[in-house]
Amino acid sequence: MVPAFSTSCFGLIDRWKELISPQGSCEIDVASEFQNLAGDVISRTAFGSSYEEGKMIFELQKEQIKLALEAHNNIYIPGFRFIPTKKNKRRYTIDNDIKATLRDMIRRKEQSMRDGELDNNDLLGLLLQCKEQSNNGMTIEDVIEECKLFYIAGQETTAILLTWTMILLSIHPNWQEKARDEVLWISAKKTLDFEAINHLKIVSMILNEVLRLYPPVTSVFRHTWRKTNIGGMSIPAGVDFVLPILFSQCDPKCWGKDVEEFNPVRFSEGIAKATKDEIAFFPFSWGPRICLGQNFAMIEAKMALAMILQHFSFQLSPSYTHAPYTLITLQPQHGAPIILHRL
Repeated sequence: MVPAFSTSCFGLIDRWKELISPQGSCEIDVASEFQNLAGDVISRTAFGSSYEEGKMIFELQKEQIKLALEAHNNIYIPGFRFIPTKKNKRRYTIDNDIKATLRDMIRRKEQSMRDGELDNNDLLGLLLQCKEQSNNGMTIEDVIEECKLFYIAGQETTAILLTWTMILLSIHPNWQEKARDEVLWISAKKTLDFEAINHLKIVSMILNEVLRLYPPVTSVFRHTWRKTNIGGMSIPAGVDFVLPILFSQCDPKCWGKDVEEFNPVRFSEGIAKATKDEIAFFPFSWGPRICLGQNFAMIEAKMALAMILQHFSFQLSPSYTHAPYTLITLQPQHGAPIILHRL
């Protein structure tokens, strides 16, 4: 999927170059820019040739999330969701439109696969291949839900990671220069391939440190379905757990006295040696339910950041206000205005 990442990143770079003034700089809110980039990547990798339809689904889901959050934050009245108010009708219409579009895309993809016209190099093709080749009970409805989840989980988290990375590299220009030197040494201004991405050690250190300080998801929730034993504690079935990622990743007992400082060096020997307790770092969760999109997100973030470093230097705008807040993910409340300088 790296070629799809590259195509989307080139679109971002070209758009930014067009915005640069004759003086060689301009101000951009990178938070919204990275939302668009990540949505573009998801559309290409999930639906391949049906990319434009994928983007339409993505836009509908963004509207649906806003409507869902609005309902969640209102006073709960049992049965109110069945009353045909304007917003309730819009919620059901969006849901039906998304499912109808996906069903049509799935039907066409299945027909193309039967005819041998397409290889299965996008998410939808892989899901349908899995459905056909194994007796896992997966239905078309399951495939639809997986595609919807891929958008929500994959787009938002990667966009947030890149946004905080730009903010922190603006605050710490020495690390911005170190990362740029590494990228230019490995690939100059050429397009990065998979092998080059895997050699970006400093870029990886930076992204891990950003994930430590500003994890896109600040907590994960788990439920025990049966009695289990954790660290000598007997946990009965039916217990809900909240695992506070942010607290664990900012605990001085695990990370040392400089826990609140941006210090990518702590990851110079990898994640396992960054802390006294390796389980203190789990931005993508951990164990059998670790995020399946972890490698996808990290490769996308590395490529996007490397290409930006190849073409631009950047600094915080005077209008930036540091105010992290949680709205499903950990976001900069007032956006991320960055001043770009073309190299």
